Amino acid sequence: MIVSGPTWETNEGTSARMRKQPSKGTQPEMALRRVLYSRGLRYRLQWPVPGMPRRTIDIAFPRRKLAVFVDGCFWHGCPTHAVPPKRNAERWTTKIASNTVRDEETTKHLVGLQWTVIRFWEHEDAESAAEMVEQLVREAGTKKPGTRGGNRQRY
Repeated sequence: MIVSGPTWETNEGTSARMRKQPSKGTQPEMALRRVLYSRGLRYRLQWPVPGMPRRTIDIAFPRRKLAVFVDGCFWHGCPTHAVPPKRNAERWTTKIASNTVRDEETTKHLVGLQWTVIRFWEHEDAESAAEMVEQLVREAGTKKPGTRGGNRQRY
């Protein structure tokens, strides 16, 4: 069945599939989280972006002011793997472009608040990504004198 929209047509099956797509806890995000956890790093999930309602950081290290995002190739317009949509191309192109603009705004906002922002594409290797995140967490930890809890490092 095809339902008319304001400026596009949509297929009910496609709409149902898109509604089922997870926005958090995706397989690439979970893979990165598992590696980070196995390396002893503790983090917060879906941390609210300060001063930006309804926006969250996928994986946050608030004490270190480190924000990690795992962006999906389709939804965020990966230059390597994004496949142009065949149906409703104008609608999806506009949507993906607005996602990209939102990502840039969020990154600029966080950098303005002295956060370090790192973004990975869903196709990137979780081990390599975790290595980079771990290095940034450890570097950020050396800049802050003293931690609570004796010799135990807190991330």
